[in-house]
Amino acid sequence: MQTFDFVIIGGGSAGCVLADKLSESGEHSVCLLEAGKSDKNWLIHLPIGIIGLLKSRSLNWQFNSHAENTLNNREIFTPRGKTLGGSSSINAMLYVRGQKQDYDHWQSLGNDGWAFDDVLPYFKELEHQERGADEFHGINGPLNVADSVSKPAVSDDFIQSAITAGYPKNNDFNGATQEGIGYFQVTQKNGLRHSAAKAFLTPNLTRKNLTVLTQTYVEKLIIIDGVATGVIYKHNGKLQQVIASKEVIVSAGAINSPQILMLSGIGPKAELEKHDIKVLHALEGVGKNLQDHVDVLSVAQHDRTELLAYRPKAIWWGIKETVKFITKRTGLLTTVIAEAGGFIKSEPSLTEPDLQLHFVPAAMDDHGRNNKLLCTYGVALHVCLLRPKSRGSVKLYSNKSSQHPRIELNMLDHEDDIKTMIKAVKIAKNILSSPPLSSSHVKFIFPEEGCASDQEIHQFLKSKCNTIYHPVGTCKMGQDDLAVVDEQLKVRGIKQLRVVDASIMPTLISGNTNAPTMMIAAKAADMILADHC
Repeated sequence: MQTFDFVIIGGGSAGCVLADKLSESGEHSVCLLEAGKSDKNWLIHLPIGIIGLLKSRSLNWQFNSHAENTLNNREIFTPRGKTLGGSSSINAMLYVRGQKQDYDHWQSLGNDGWAFDDVLPYFKELEHQERGADEFHGINGPLNVADSVSKPAVSDDFIQSAITAGYPKNNDFNGATQEGIGYFQVTQKNGLRHSAAKAFLTPNLTRKNLTVLTQTYVEKLIIIDGVATGVIYKHNGKLQQVIASKEVIVSAGAINSPQILMLSGIGPKAELEKHDIKVLHALEGVGKNLQDHVDVLSVAQHDRTELLAYRPKAIWWGIKETVKFITKRTGLLTTVIAEAGGFIKSEPSLTEPDLQLHFVPAAMDDHGRNNKLLCTYGVALHVCLLRPKSRGSVKLYSNKSSQHPRIELNMLDHEDDIKTMIKAVKIAKNILSSPPLSSSHVKFIFPEEGCASDQEIHQFLKSKCNTIYHPVGTCKMGQDDLAVVDEQLKVRGIKQLRVVDASIMPTLISGNTNAPTMMIAAKAADMILADHC
């Protein structure tokens, strides 16, 4: 049994930033517990490896939701990173912050210090922007942010087709305005993935005050008289303990963090009693308020060969692109699959974009796991709802930590979400049917050509909608009855315990959640250090 000042549960995007900042001065001892392995697998570092990472059982938790009654009782695939770097080691590497209004809304809910002007300095502090510094971007931070060096010609065509359809061009989604179409920036360095582990953890592993333990499965927190004093975990089949003299910090993500709290006796009283867990602190909001970006793909067959496909000409194209990578560190092997996209309004009257687009140079279905469809030359356009009103939950199936939690996404439960997603499908089809993409368009694979009425599109949504892998909100920050943490991210009613990850977001931000999660951790680290200086 070892004792550290701080024990961090979860070596993902938030945990890596916390481990760096809390150990940086050398004054505090820090232990980081990660359930997965170290991040040495080549699939992690070669960007195109994302295709294999979605299927990996050793680097991906491979969660599935409970049967969703709003989506034809389908179980929705919910991947989460299970390695150092967490989901930043298996994601599409897109660097997106969201809209100013997202954070100002957090502040309006009573979370002082979380407005956009408060959090922007943390985004800039973490970032090394290869384009250079300006009002919205920093340089010399640990996290490298770069322009994609994989830009197939079909992505340029998509951008032009969206402009033809009436949407503006935008060269920086993290600048003065988010609205528009263009290329996403990515967390890459020299054509390789630059995960939270590579940016914040790997360079610091020699610090004597930083201990990183992998393949450690947390059983529960040690709570004594309302104080978090340590963690019980399993390693190599044996139960062990680690003690925290100052704080325990739960950074296991929006799925695992509420599970760990509930297994430790912190959560909704009825849910804990249902699974014979002793209630140490009844906290109704744990596991509730789950939000994710509901997403659907429109897929079209195309008469062109420089696309990702299991076809002879496409394979030959891939070989030439491999040579580019070896000689120049550019080309297809650096692809994040969805380099081009943007943020648009479902209605011109809106003040801010409410939809996000991700363009894929492949005929894609079922998260890329449908190999049959990949035998067709085609393109796909993701469209997701940025601020859904539907709410889900994370519950338990049992009191065993080895069992996956019960995820109920409950997407498309709210009528407004359905109406907006119907508009989104029509918009996606219009863009894919606009020139220059229309010149090589053969037909729509789905939704099928005859799917046109609102009712038909709604049925299509129920059969095809998925998550775009941005779960948040299950340990929300706030002042209301469902708030799990306060604005300092301290768990209400338990001392020496914080939650620091995407689960604390009271509402979902308008975009990919990796960069905001790292920002949350950087801000939290300063608050923690201020309490223990």
